[in-house]
Amino acid sequence: MVETPSTAVDRVVTSGVVRRDGVVQDVETNVWIVGEHRRVILIDPALDHFEIVRALGDREVMAILCTHGHSDHIDAAAEIAALTDAPVLLHPGDEPLWNAMYPDRPTDAPLLDGEILRVGAIELRVVQVPGHTPGSVCVHAPELGVVFTGDSLPTPAAPGEENPCGMTIPAQSGQARLRGLSGDTIVCPGHRAPTTLAEVTQRIAGDVETG
Repeated sequence: MVETPSTAVDRVVTSGVVRRDGVVQDVETNVWIVGEHRRVILIDPALDHFEIVRALGDREVMAILCTHGHSDHIDAAAEIAALTDAPVLLHPGDEPLWNAMYPDRPTDAPLLDGEILRVGAIELRVVQVPGHTPGSVCVHAPELGVVFTGDSLPTPAAPGEENPCGMTIPAQSGQARLRGLSGDTIVCPGHRAPTTLAEVTQRIAGDVETG
């Protein structure tokens, strides 16, 4: 199992039940906390806002980033934004998905391709990777050697593990947008354990070959 940089990245695994396209499924989602000392950026808060708040402790949340607008990645965002007074950022392409869940609570700012956000000395670069959803993005932290991918790239499953709800593999567009990153870049996905970009690339190639 690949480990994330423990000093700057915390992984919180939340669980719950989601319904999409008439299918009800138990799902576990990775929520990522990125930062230094007392200030952090929160990525994809979903399913259990109590667990996320416990993990945050007394750290200040500078912003809430959503890699895409599916419910199992955003359904704790509004509650945590209200508790922390942090703005919610989402790519405009996924605003319809957000509005379906939060018709009376708009996002606070767009999350745009090429945008750079900073928390302390950590720089986060936004890369749009449409495919899983129109507004899917990845968030690259160059200094940490980490990329947060939401559901834009496939990640290896444990033996017998089911495919998480909504996790699809239109992955070649995402792979192309991330082509300049090193193979040992740690992929912090929306579901399942962290892996490396080289392992993801190998899996995508295998899926293409087997059709």
